[in-house]
Amino acid sequence: MRYNGGVRNSKLDSAQRIIVAIIFLALGGIALVGAQSAGLQLPSADGMQPQASVRAARGAVIALVSGHAGNDSGAVCEDDNGTVTLTEASINSSVAEGAADRLRSAGATVTILNEFDPRLENLKADVFLSIHADSCIATSGFKAAVHTYSQLPNTDAELLACIQREYPAATGLPNNPNTVTHNMTEYHAFRSIAPTTPAAIIELGFLGGDGALLADHPEIAAAGVADSILCFLRGDILTPTPPEPDSGV
Repeated sequence: MRYNGGVRNSKLDSAQRIIVAIIFLALGGIALVGAQSAGLQLPSADGMQPQASVRAARGAVIALVSGHAGNDSGAVCEDDNGTVTLTEASINSSVAEGAADRLRSAGATVTILNEFDPRLENLKADVFLSIHADSCIATSGFKAAVHTYSQLPNTDAELLACIQREYPAATGLPNNPNTVTHNMTEYHAFRSIAPTTPAAIIELGFLGGDGALLADHPEIAAAGVADSILCFLRGDILTPTPPEPDSGV
C-alpha cells in the first residue's frame, strides 16, 4: 500500500490555515465593533467621522421639523437672471435627514415632521427641534431660540446652550442672537407640542452668506445639529466645568 501521509499533512495544514483565518476574521470583527462603540471609526465618503453609539441617546425619542416641508419653499434665492439657485426647504430637508441619520446611529428614535404636521399636536418627545435657514442676504451666522412662554424654562435653556456651543463648533458659523425674531420665540409648533417636551428652533445660517456651506456640505450642519441634541441628552451643560489652574498672578 502506498504511503499517503504527505497528503494527509497537506490537508491538515490547509485546515489549520482556514481555522486561523476564521479566528483572525472573528477577532477583527470584534475589534471593529469595539472601535465603533468607542467612536474610533473611519471617516465616511464625505470626510465626516461616523456617529458612534451614545449611551444617553439609546431609546431617546427625537422629533425634527424640516422647516417649510409640505407647505412652501421658504426663502428662495435667485441669480441675476431670475433663475432659482437655492431654496430654504431643500437645505432644511438635507440637514434634517443628515442629522436624523447621525442620531439614529447614536441610538435614538427620530421622526422628521413637516412644517404643519398633524403629529405636532401634543407631541411628546425627549427633544423637539425645528430646522430652518435664514434669508438670501449676504451675511453669515446662525441663531437659535426657545419658546418665550416655555413651561420648562431651565430645561429649554440647557438645550439652547448646547446648540449655541455645539453648532458653531461643528460649522464655524458665528452666533447672531440679536437677530432672533418673534417668529422664532413664538414659533407656532411650540404651542402645539406637549408642554413637557424640551423644544427649540434653529436657523442654520444665511442662504446668502452661508449658502456654500449649507448647500455643498449639509453634512457639516447636520453634524452640528446632532451634536447639539446629543449634548443635551448627555447633560453636558449641567456638568461643572473644572476650574482653571491658578496662574500665580
